[in-house]
Amino acid sequence: MLRKFPVIIYALLIIVPLLIVVLTSMKTMQQTFQNPLGVPDDGLVFENYAAIFEEQNMAGYFANSVIVTIFSVTFTLLFSSMIAFGITMLNNWLGNLLFTVFILGMMVPAQVSMIPLYSLVLDLGLTNSLVGLILVNISVTLPIAVFILTGFMRTLPKELIEAAVIDGAGNWKVFSRVIIPLSLPSMSAAAIFLFVIHWNDLLYPLLLVTEDDYVTLPLALLQFQGQYSTNYPMLFTGVIIASLPMVIAYVFLQRFFVAGITAGAMKG
Repeated sequence: MLRKFPVIIYALLIIVPLLIVVLTSMKTMQQTFQNPLGVPDDGLVFENYAAIFEEQNMAGYFANSVIVTIFSVTFTLLFSSMIAFGITMLNNWLGNLLFTVFILGMMVPAQVSMIPLYSLVLDLGLTNSLVGLILVNISVTLPIAVFILTGFMRTLPKELIEAAVIDGAGNWKVFSRVIIPLSLPSMSAAAIFLFVIHWNDLLYPLLLVTEDDYVTLPLALLQFQGQYSTNYPMLFTGVIIASLPMVIAYVFLQRFFVAGITAGAMKG
């Protein structure tokens, strides 16, 4: 029992705040202040979930987040897999130099590049656009994806690549027919990781978006916070709606995520 005690404490630290968020999303403001941690005597309400779509452009914000996240994850994986393959195939000082450059890119805090990044996007005319958000997301998370995929591709048997080359396969065929199928577990793990980053991103929409038509979900949630008060029931309702895609994605892709994070350990 003593060995399970830390696990129980950790579970409570996760479950209790989650229950508070769920319960608060089904309360009115008055019920929240009268009974912030429990179930009110007059019962829970579910109008917040309908009201958040009726009073806010939540469907539009949700669609913007979906578009930005899907395109950002897709192109980041595409470019990073090609770069990781190139670094792996070079397998010399030049490949190590390129890999080091991307590693250094992970060390630059986002806050340091905010002003030059905004100036660049402004000069390109891509502020207040989903395309601008997608391009920024790709550039910011590309080093992380390259780091993950390069580490996995370096564990792949060199004999498979050599056999494909002997059979007459060019670099593109080796990449598309040998490397990509073998790297699917690692790419799935990277996809989930990137999905969480892009879906929850608040910094760059806050920096680059001022028009309501291009607002994403994390930025939309700030609308429920005022200078003097916060609409906690509506805010927590928005949090739950924004969290559902991540929960669904993890439920259906968890076996790929587990396979991806353990694949490197199972090699050689």
